[in-house]
Amino acid sequence: LSFMAYSDITFNDKNPIKRWLQRRRLVVATRIADGRVDPQCVLDFGAGNGELCKLIALRFPKAKIICYEPTPSLMAEARENLADLPQVHFCTDVGKIADGSVELIFCLEVFEHLPKVETKDALIQFNRLLCSDGYAVIGVPIEIGIPALYKGFFRMCRRFGAFDASIKNVLLATLCSPPKERPVSEIAPGFAFHYEHMGFDYRNLQALLHARFRLQKVTTSPFLVFGLWLNPEANFLVQKANSAVNTDAAR
Repeated sequence: LSFMAYSDITFNDKNPIKRWLQRRRLVVATRIADGRVDPQCVLDFGAGNGELCKLIALRFPKAKIICYEPTPSLMAEARENLADLPQVHFCTDVGKIADGSVELIFCLEVFEHLPKVETKDALIQFNRLLCSDGYAVIGVPIEIGIPALYKGFFRMCRRFGAFDASIKNVLLATLCSPPKERPVSEIAPGFAFHYEHMGFDYRNLQALLHARFRLQKVTTSPFLVFGLWLNPEANFLVQKANSAVNTDAAR
């Protein structure tokens, strides 16, 4: 991320399977809240290069879309990528977004990069920003079990011996006990960041979401079948905890 465009290592990656998976996860995520909310304001929290905002604009053409990205290099990519979408408003300081002003938050491929303090801070912001019956869609990679094995093999083919591509760490993650000590850097001044996915355990985030929100639904990508044990991506639909709306059983 520090020396390559975000799109070059995601949506434009040289591997066609990775390109397809990256785009598929966006499509799946935009559909999770269908039928539950007709938002006037949608926030893409940690928008990267803004690719998700394009799909949000198609899904909710009348909504105001806030593209929040605190990293200057990524925001520059987003501004260029979304220049033709007038409903998109760019934001580099989440504190400037009004309390309770957002009906729907999307946050994809962000939490696996956040250390513990930053994770809790982000969830506090979600509660602040969401209206009383607002929803958030949170997408994260599955980095334990079988997905950790096939992802680890892919990474070892590219950068054998790196933190996320060592035999030891891949085996630990496959056994659902990923390394707890993860390298921490900064993606921008003042923003602590784990560059590697290795060491992230979606179960810890799920527990935090269950404690702080109403966990409505758990889905997977790219397929709704096979569940969390085989798919590479998990999506959580949560609702603000003070909402009176009944929850569905998480699946």
